Amino acid sequence: MKRRELLKLAAVTAALLTTTALLTNGNAYAQDKKWKIGFSQVTTIEPWRAQFNKDILAEAAKHPEVELIITDGEDKTEKQVADVENLIRQEVDALLVSPKESAGLTGVVQQAIDAKIPVFVLDRNVETKDYTQFVGGDNKLIGRAAGEYAVELLGGKGKASGNVVEIWGGMGTQPAHDRHEGFHEFTDKEPGIKYLLDKQSGDWKQDQAYNIMATALRNNEKIDLVYGHNDPMAYGAYLAAKDVGREKDIKFIGIDGLPNEGVQLVANGELTATFTYVTPGAEGLRQAIKFLNGERVEKTITLPTQKITKENAAQILKEHGL
Repeated sequence: MKRRELLKLAAVTAALLTTTALLTNGNAYAQDKKWKIGFSQVTTIEPWRAQFNKDILAEAAKHPEVELIITDGEDKTEKQVADVENLIRQEVDALLVSPKESAGLTGVVQQAIDAKIPVFVLDRNVETKDYTQFVGGDNKLIGRAAGEYAVELLGGKGKASGNVVEIWGGMGTQPAHDRHEGFHEFTDKEPGIKYLLDKQSGDWKQDQAYNIMATALRNNEKIDLVYGHNDPMAYGAYLAAKDVGREKDIKFIGIDGLPNEGVQLVANGELTATFTYVTPGAEGLRQAIKFLNGERVEKTITLPTQKITKENAAQILKEHGL
């Protein structure tokens, strides 16, 4: 079985296991729970999202006083809006939401806020500051780290040159814009760097990134580096290059750094580097419980990042038993 098929199978399996876990836990809740907490997840298909749910479920298992209700937006804004509306009707004690689109979820998040439900926004922000807390990585900081490393790979500060393909995540999400802007803070200072695409969105998907890269390869004889806004898209670009025998001429940078995905791809030499984007599920739930227990919480919790290259990938895999 080809590696791309294995990764797709792993992602689907993870999603199915996650869904099964959600249903099993949901039916097993006792009636004497102290807090009912709702979590609106945008999708369970992407590997990072599957890990997100796994992390929040593991944290919930440590808190017998909590009934955790998780919904799956199926990667559709309108479905996620309906999910949040349903959680509001259930009168949850706290709402955790990780939006598909910042603007698309703002209205319903405001409805929850107006209903006096504390709202914890995870990963992607919304266009209001009235929420209780935001928990997530600093996407601009991660973009800067990726941009700084790209400059290094292309010859160093003041000398960098080469043709770069950037594959965006969803155009309607703030993380994609932050990862773009942070990256360009470094690369735009290098006159020798040329960008070959104009805001091509892979919507965080491997197959869409493959198609974008296949077109870029047909239209450009020389591509030196690919910057994918997440690891699946960077890997999709790698597969497109491999299919035409050009993968060894190109550096591939991604973001997410899941041990069984991005870190493994770096260890295999398929990605040049990835930058960890820790899932905020466990921390978000901890913060919600802290708030419900009357403790003070900060407006923003920023999760750390780490650059992963061939030099440290094997050690990270070892630490995770992989």
